[in-house]
Amino acid sequence: MFVKKGDKVKVITGKDKNKEGVVLTAFPKQDRVIVEGVNMIKKHQKPSAAAPQGGIIETEASIHVSNVMIVDPATGEPTRVGFKDVDGKKVRVAKRTGNVLDK
Repeated sequence: MFVKKGDKVKVITGKDKNKEGVVLTAFPKQDRVIVEGVNMIKKHQKPSAAAPQGGIIETEASIHVSNVMIVDPATGEPTRVGFKDVDGKKVRVAKRTGNVLDK
């Protein structure tokens, strides 16, 4: 999967199209990611010891990884991702500019 936790991504399709956010969690086996502030749902929570108040909580739901593109840090534009060997390590490369995305 080309997206990792901490990447800045842009949603390219769906109800949250054109929104940008940071990947909070990645689920590679399901090909899904949770993006900050995207695909918000309302969850009804019963009062418990952990959450004594209960009520309706708004939280992010997962979105399919094909619906997001990584934002190129150099230009701020969404870009596709390629892979390249640099010093014996496989790194992610922005197709738009050719810059290395991994630190």
